[in-house]
Amino acid sequence: MEGLSKNQVMRALRRLGELAQAREIEVEISIYGGCAMMLAFDRRAITRDIDAVFHPTSDVEGLITQVGTEMQLPEEWLNDDVRQFLAPVGAMRALPLDLPGLKITTPTASYLLAMKALAGRTALPGYDGDEADLRFLIRKMKIRTIDQVQKHIDQYYPDDLPSESARAMIIQIIREENSK
Repeated sequence: MEGLSKNQVMRALRRLGELAQAREIEVEISIYGGCAMMLAFDRRAITRDIDAVFHPTSDVEGLITQVGTEMQLPEEWLNDDVRQFLAPVGAMRALPLDLPGLKITTPTASYLLAMKALAGRTALPGYDGDEADLRFLIRKMKIRTIDQVQKHIDQYYPDDLPSESARAMIIQIIREENSK
């Protein structure tokens, strides 16, 4: 799978921070998805992109483009497409990364579990889907039942349920993890 390694992500974020400092801007970035799994839990080696919400948006967009050009990164290497999937109130935590010019946060394990459970994407050629991340979170959080997963979902998305296929995948993961 093509994508960004942890090293590439860190270099790109470091450069973004340098550019922000040079312009005397403090950039706040909330990182989600596969990159959050990579940075917060050292869970992945590669991510397709960095799904994030960043502020101040108008000041940061040009810097993102500049970093992408300088480092020959994909056009959407850092994007805010995840914004449409965010809960009205999500639980975030600061990442202890030494990246001057940047304040970086990621969702808590509970919030990530809720997001991944609702997305419930299956693997496709070139894309791992959510199964491996769900498996990791279920193991880490010692989840034993689908009801426990639903309680995490209810904290952030009180009116949502996983799709039937996502629910089946989660139940299968829980069974496999509990049988170990």
